[in-house]
Amino acid sequence: MAGRRGAQNGSEGLGAILPPEAAAGLDRSRPLRDQIYLLVRRLILSGSLKPGAVVNEKLIAEQLGISRTPVREAVKRLSDEALITVVAQSSTYVSKVSLAQIEEAHVIRRALEIESIRRAAPRVTDDDLLRIEELHALYRLALDHRRYDEAVRYDDQFHRTISRISDMPGLWRAVEISKAQLDRCRHLTIPEPDRGAITVEQHGRVIDALRRRDPDEAAGALRAHLDSAYDFILHFLKGREDIETS
Repeated sequence: MAGRRGAQNGSEGLGAILPPEAAAGLDRSRPLRDQIYLLVRRLILSGSLKPGAVVNEKLIAEQLGISRTPVREAVKRLSDEALITVVAQSSTYVSKVSLAQIEEAHVIRRALEIESIRRAAPRVTDDDLLRIEELHALYRLALDHRRYDEAVRYDDQFHRTISRISDMPGLWRAVEISKAQLDRCRHLTIPEPDRGAITVEQHGRVIDALRRRDPDEAAGALRAHLDSAYDFILHFLKGREDIETS
């Protein structure tokens, strides 16, 4: 009985977390499962839905004014990404952050992004560089104003833009799915002192290498950036009780 009451309380918490405008923001002409997937995924990655929070499919459906089917399909996708844990006939909740999954995500992301930037460096145009520099400036501005969610989005756009130049769109899709566990940690660590400033400096080195159209230098600068972020995450998470170590 106690476990059931806990689940109910967690479900109510989820209902309060969903943005009030979420239902109005749904586009009924597009697949609902994709929109709900993105909505709940964003809440998990940003930390609005914390590890252990119960995910109540019925409650989400009621709040959004839709059937449970697209909610169930969205939850299945999030479960496949290890962001949600589904225990058959028991409960559905936000997964804990796992050190093993973070390591795997880092290895996959580093391999794919380094290959991507090697291909992008000889192809980058002046217009591409202008866009990358603009995103770099927007990232710095968001940090200065402590708009950390915006900063994370600009950081993503910075990396996505470089990947797009490689003319292999499938690479970024694979990166985006694999780095979900890292993204949860990025939202946790970005407010930490000096973390943003370090990223700004490292992004600058990536831009300098791209400006020189040097694939080896660009790959080295990006590798140093990704490894630095990963090492900081591991240091930040050390000793925390809400992290799975296996």
